[in-house]
Amino acid sequence: MSLTSAATLATLARTGPRRITDLAAVEGVTQPAMTALVRVMEESGLVERRGDAADRRVTLVCLTEAGAAYVRTRHQAGVHAFERLIGELTGDEVEALVAALPALKHLAELESQDREGPKR
Repeated sequence: MSLTSAATLATLARTGPRRITDLAAVEGVTQPAMTALVRVMEESGLVERRGDAADRRVTLVCLTEAGAAYVRTRHQAGVHAFERLIGELTGDEVEALVAALPALKHLAELESQDREGPKR
């Protein structure tokens, strides 16, 4: 799976259903490229398109259960990888990481806000 596909699935998991144009902007790709990507992920059973109850002209891209399971599995694999790597650090290095956690959390929040852009 491409990085853009994985990032798009993660965005949908974090933010819920989105328009293709919103996804394209968040992921930094063109609308035609996102349309093609969504089509491939739809054929793979990871996403589906649904009408927007608030605006019948709009189609939203939504995660399927298979897409949500993929995101959870990928997240858990990342957690395990970090656990293994942190286990190789010295005590002082672990303490430094713990001390840096508030700043790292803030950076992640800022990045998430920047990537998500305006919410629907």
